Amino acid sequence: MADSTNTAERLSPAVRAEALESLLAERGLVKSEVLDGFINRFVHDVGPMNGAKVVAKAWTDAEYRAQLLADGTGAIGQLGFAGPQGEHIVVVENSDDVHNVVVCTLCSCYPWPVLGLPPEWYKDPAYRSRMVREPRTLLSEMGLDLDDDVEVRVWDSSAENRYLVLPQRPEGTEDLSEEELASLVTRDAMVGVAKVGSD
Repeated sequence: MADSTNTAERLSPAVRAEALESLLAERGLVKSEVLDGFINRFVHDVGPMNGAKVVAKAWTDAEYRAQLLADGTGAIGQLGFAGPQGEHIVVVENSDDVHNVVVCTLCSCYPWPVLGLPPEWYKDPAYRSRMVREPRTLLSEMGLDLDDDVEVRVWDSSAENRYLVLPQRPEGTEDLSEEELASLVTRDAMVGVAKVGSD
């Protein structure tokens, strides 16, 4: 007789989620169209593309940038991005001398309205502990090498404050539109584990 525990462990998360959804729908506990609506919202209305629009606007509008750094939640709300897990967002800005990176040491607090759902690595205990103890080493392992004279600041998100990194605008992008700039911005750059490239 096969061990059902071992079989479940071998199934991918997507297959397990689909099986759970089918079971819950079959028992009348959820409606598939409601779940599809939630998924669609996080794919199309909530996610890194929202944060990228915030960053691009800050890069092209000095007044908005100042508002964003003074009151992240309010400035982000002006663009229509708000909701659960976005009640108090603090924006920290990268510069030539300072590189900011975000972690949540307790769980996985994350600004959903501008970054969507947190990636698996963000929730991993190794990331959560090592980013505090050895941020430069971990960033390097994740593909981001910083010069020795750049100060690394680690921001610990919590239920009270969630952080968003305003990355540096890449050189050579002066002629790009706000929309074109937004297309360059990645989730990882807004968490601080990557920089924004110019292409």
